[in-house]
Parts: sequence; structure tokens; C-alpha cells
Amino acid sequence: MKLLYAPASPFVRKVMIALHETGLLDSVELLPVSITPVAPGEDVPAHNPLGKIPCLIRPNGAALYDSRVITRYLDSLSPKTTLYPEGDALWDALTLEATADGIMDAAVIMTYEPRLRPENMVFEPYVEAQWQKIDRALTVLEDRWMAHLNGPANMPVLAVAAALGYVDFRHDARNWRASHPVLAAWEADIAKRPSLAKTAPEA
Repeated sequence: MKLLYAPASPFVRKVMIALHETGLLDSVELLPVSITPVAPGEDVPAHNPLGKIPCLIRPNGAALYDSRVITRYLDSLSPKTTLYPEGDALWDALTLEATADGIMDAAVIMTYEPRLRPENMVFEPYVEAQWQKIDRALTVLEDRWMAHLNGPANMPVLAVAAALGYVDFRHDARNWRASHPVLAAWEADIAKRPSLAKTAPEA
């Protein structure tokens, strides 16, 4: 298998976390790419028409894209791990993962808005609206999801950790920890997990 990836992407990091957790890292060739929403290059669209990463190229079968698809697939390949619960618990887990992915989406938009537009065209209300999405999600994580976050470290739980890590990486000045101390304490603890420590984004 081959993975089209860029290590700074939080969605790629989710897949890398899954590879560490499942023990499948040595089964995948990592192919670095450099893309943006307006310049996807040629390699990524050749396998994912949306021009997004991560994208997992399988030796037999269509390429897989969207981090949630890839992590579920990797989980199906691993006999030693269960990254997703079964039964009714799956729906809560997937909703938690969707919340994590939504945080990532908003944080990525906040990153690209000033990076891709001329300074005089950056729409600050749009940037602030993305931050409000993140802040609301963090509040809900503290108010509703801490029991799940303190449970087994499955993929949705690890996805939340990856999302918070990306917010730190790109938007540390927002200081989300000050207004979400319970979540901040949880993140500081789970960040020590090997799969998270080994995939932490670097400036």
C-alpha cells in the first residue's frame, strides 16, 4: 500500500496514528506531496478526484480517501486492534469522530484563508466564524463527551487528540486551554501516548 500524505495535515495524522496503533506502518510506503486547495498537483487528483489527502493506494482495488474511510479500512486489516466499537456504541463513536473532523476542517480553513488570499481580501468574519465552530465543539466535548474520552483510546478518541494538537499547532495564540481546562488536562495526558507522540506536528 502507498499513502499520499503531508505530515502537517491533521487528517493525515489521523491515518498515521491508526498505522501506529494497528502495527501496519511498515506495510505502507509514505509518498509525500505538497498541495493546497487551489493547487492540488497531479498525483493526488489521479487517485482522488477531490484532490485531497490522505489517500491510500491499494495494490488491488480502488484508492481510498477521507481519513474516516482509511482508518476503518486499516482497522479491518489488523487482527490485534479494535479501533471502532461495535453495536449501538458505534454511532456515538462516529459522532465523536465527526466532531473531531469538524474541528480539523474549521482549523484548516482558518489556516488557508490568510495564506491563500491577499491580505486586503482576507474575510475576518469568516475566520472568526470558523473559530466559533471550534469553540462550540470544545465546549460540547467537555460537557458531553468526557466519559467517552476517558474510556478506551479508540480511533474517535485519538481523532479528538489529533484535532486539539492541530489547533495548538496552527492557532496556539487562541489559547483554547484557558477556557476549557478539563479538556486541556485530558489532552496533555493522552498526548503522551506513543502513537500521538510519534506523529506530533512539527513547525
